[in-house]
Amino acid sequence: MLVSRVGLLSKCVRLLNRRNLNFNNQLKNNSHAWSYRTAAPPAPILNIRVANTLGTLMWWWVLWHLYHQYDHIIGEFDYPDISAWTDEELGIPPDDEE
Repeated sequence: MLVSRVGLLSKCVRLLNRRNLNFNNQLKNNSHAWSYRTAAPPAPILNIRVANTLGTLMWWWVLWHLYHQYDHIIGEFDYPDISAWTDEELGIPPDDEE
């Protein structure tokens, strides 16, 4: 069994030597910047401006509708006057009942 493992190991070593692999090289055929243990490259100025514009428009839309259509938050109908409710409607038993 040991002999078969040594044979397999020697076969793997021969394949690696034949390929002449250099593990420090990186593939350069990717389409984006890649960084490992370094700071990421800065984003293009157009991407930053588009992101800021879209974020500004989104917050304007949200705050505009919160101010002008606050019924979506507090509800469409008026709150009932709870001081006008009777004890029976509230489920409170009468005082003389034991």
